Amino acid sequence: MVLTGSEDAYIVGSGPNGLAAAIALAGSGLRVCVIEGSPSIGGCARSAELTLPGFVHDTGSAVHPMAAASPFFKSLPLSNYGLEWILPPAAVAHPFDDGTAALLYRSVHETAATLGRDSSRYSDLFTPLLEDWDSLLPELLGTMRMPRHPLALARFALKALQPATALAEGRFQGERARGLIAGLCAHSILPLDQTPGAAFGLTLGLAGHAVGWPIPAGGAGSITRALAAYFKSNGGVITTGKYIQTADDLPSGSAVFWDVTPAQLLRIPGLNLPAGYRRSLRGYRYGPGAFKVDWALSRPIPWKAAECRLAGTVHLGGTLEEIAVSEKIVWRNKVRQKPFVLLAQPSLFDSSRAPGGNHTAWAYCHVPNGYSGDMTDPIEAQVERFAPGFRRVILARRSTGPAELERDNPNLVGGDISGGAQSLRQLFARPALRLNPYRIPAGNMYICSSSTPPGAGVHGMCGLHAAQSYLGHR
Repeated sequence: MVLTGSEDAYIVGSGPNGLAAAIALAGSGLRVCVIEGSPSIGGCARSAELTLPGFVHDTGSAVHPMAAASPFFKSLPLSNYGLEWILPPAAVAHPFDDGTAALLYRSVHETAATLGRDSSRYSDLFTPLLEDWDSLLPELLGTMRMPRHPLALARFALKALQPATALAEGRFQGERARGLIAGLCAHSILPLDQTPGAAFGLTLGLAGHAVGWPIPAGGAGSITRALAAYFKSNGGVITTGKYIQTADDLPSGSAVFWDVTPAQLLRIPGLNLPAGYRRSLRGYRYGPGAFKVDWALSRPIPWKAAECRLAGTVHLGGTLEEIAVSEKIVWRNKVRQKPFVLLAQPSLFDSSRAPGGNHTAWAYCHVPNGYSGDMTDPIEAQVERFAPGFRRVILARRSTGPAELERDNPNLVGGDISGGAQSLRQLFARPALRLNPYRIPAGNMYICSSSTPPGAGVHGMCGLHAAQSYLGHR
């Protein structure tokens, strides 16, 4: 496809944020074209037969609390375009070596009941924050502006702006609650003794109570297909298999939105970025990578704690102390043979994922950025620890390390699935310290990836805010 400049705006990259920006612009009456270098669209929200024919795996994310909660996605008629959410009975299961598990349910009370002596402490933590959810969520997924609900945000910040270990050890006495909180906070990919790790755990826990941790019927690709179909229904155009090699590949005069991270932006010749902005992008820090394993299974995972079969997501790491060691060591360029493992088992709730009563699952652990080793055995050993006999139900597997993740999706720099470290500094200076983090100070260009606020997650809000920034300055 020849880019003639007939469009008002071009979106480079078709992940959820790129598609969100495209939808917002097209909804304002602009002519918009999305350009994707890969053969298929979606970024980290895609599905494919990675192991055996008929076994549908999510190439990236599989469970989507923030997509279900996203104010922007909720404003779109995506169900009319095939998106159906499936809600497992429990959002998360966190098993322990004694054969029991703590579970995160929609109900705060039911969740607290799995935590023994910390039951009332859990309720006291989450109940008031959940009452603020409708006011709090727009602040957490908003831009860097004066808050519209300062009291709700302040109540959250008092508990959230601390390390995960401080939250878990300061509030809870037993291993069950501490372990559950540690697993939630570990999604931040930060050391558990670093601020603001607690913020991520609290946000995901609140999302579990407010909307659950749903899975999309048919796989994560269903999210992408629905977004793309809705975009096209508003006159949008999508082209695939075209990598933008230089700025000269794009027509002058049109707005350009880059759904890329700073590393890719710096490699595009001809952008004429100011020296100060370029220095800021060069100083942008990426976090640890991910090592992922997809499995085709002959039957469900044989968990010792049977209640694990109620959850779409299972956190495998045991105690707070064990998870803390696993998450800290990767920042020191080392790996642990008993890593914290995040596992998804969507076929328990969506029979379309595997043929003939078989099943699929995937899991990943955090590894040093760019790690070249093989974590397949340590990951499977952690599953076997809590599900004896697991290896006997494996029909096929596919292991994917940081280098392959980045080859498949260049935004995953060194295997970093968050678009950059989610440190306290980079929450507020993402990708650079600017009043408008979306505007690139060179021509009519914007950055709309998860390297901008509010950061990682399949929610589309980075793309929406970038589009709104442009529309507000036209």
